[in-house]
Amino acid sequence: MTDATSESTAPGPDTDPGAEEAAQFESDLASLQRERDDLLDTTRRLQADFENYRKRVVREQTALVERSTEGLLEQLLPVLDSFELAVRNLESSDGDEKVRKGIELVYAELCAVMERAGLERIDALGARFDPNEHEAVMQDDGDGEPHVDDVLRNGWKLKGRVLRPAMVKVTRKTNE
Repeated sequence: MTDATSESTAPGPDTDPGAEEAAQFESDLASLQRERDDLLDTTRRLQADFENYRKRVVREQTALVERSTEGLLEQLLPVLDSFELAVRNLESSDGDEKVRKGIELVYAELCAVMERAGLERIDALGARFDPNEHEAVMQDDGDGEPHVDDVLRNGWKLKGRVLRPAMVKVTRKTNE
């Protein structure tokens, strides 16, 4: 019996190594799960950072294109002014009808191209004076609200932002 008792109390080869392997397996599994979670977290952060970077680059490129468009349109405004003056002078003169029509067509095409780029005329005549949209170069005195009486040079907005204010004559209309 002593042999049987000693066999039951002594650690057997099957009990200890299996328990140790199971504990090591559980430890390794927990470690690998933490590592996986850390890697997933890092991957998600990298994806979010890349998406933010991509959006920032698109915004910067769009802003660059808009600034270059704005510069080009600013340079074309004097050309547009010259065309307007030519059209007005041709209407009042007895010039060649074909030349007048040609200038009017080129002027209309130029206006259409600039409007597609986002340029819009500031309608100033008869409007209440707004220093954000109008540049007063002449003024008739009075005691009422200032209104635009005459437009000396058209003003322009690009996508809702004033590119060049309208040069105007302001009259103070009396309130009667």
